[in-house]
Amino acid sequence: MNRFPRPSFEQHAWPFRTTGVGLLAISLLALLLAPSQMPASYSWLRHTTSESAAQGVPGAWLARLGFLIFGLTVVWISDRLQGRWAIPVRLMHAAFGVLMTATAAFSTRPWLPDITYDPIEDALHSLTATSMGFAFAIGAVLRLLHRGHDLSGRVMDLVAIVAAIAIPLAMSAFPEWDGLLQRGMFALAYIWYGFERLRNGNK
Repeated sequence: MNRFPRPSFEQHAWPFRTTGVGLLAISLLALLLAPSQMPASYSWLRHTTSESAAQGVPGAWLARLGFLIFGLTVVWISDRLQGRWAIPVRLMHAAFGVLMTATAAFSTRPWLPDITYDPIEDALHSLTATSMGFAFAIGAVLRLLHRGHDLSGRVMDLVAIVAAIAIPLAMSAFPEWDGLLQRGMFALAYIWYGFERLRNGNK
């Protein structure tokens, strides 16, 4: 009789699932701590995460590191979920990851008036950030369409889709709350990717 039962497939898969979630947590922690590295005039309620990674601002490296880890982790998750995500879903979320990584390379203009900045880099940041939002929203819609009868997953998708549409509109209407609103969007994205990795990651 075998006294040492063979570990199940799920037991083997679990460390790989938690690796993705752990990397997401490290990225989130970097973005949460980034405001503590900013000059005193920075407000996490009014200023966005992009502004905590702005050109020429001391301490901007921490937010850029958060963007980089987030982007690379989503690309990795998209690769790991082949067979669980349909190809269009994987492509959209891989695009999100690549574009998120690009935001670490192309930084926005600083909110401080006395710091010079590169307007081309600022324009590239706006392009990648906007495209990133569309990639996430389209990817969530495609995931919803391919998900089947997974009720909790469908609820997560719907919340993500509504937030991806409503939060940018709210930011336009209430610019004094840009930072808080955008952080809410980021939080939902982290939760969505973490949920997908834990529920579907098998390698």
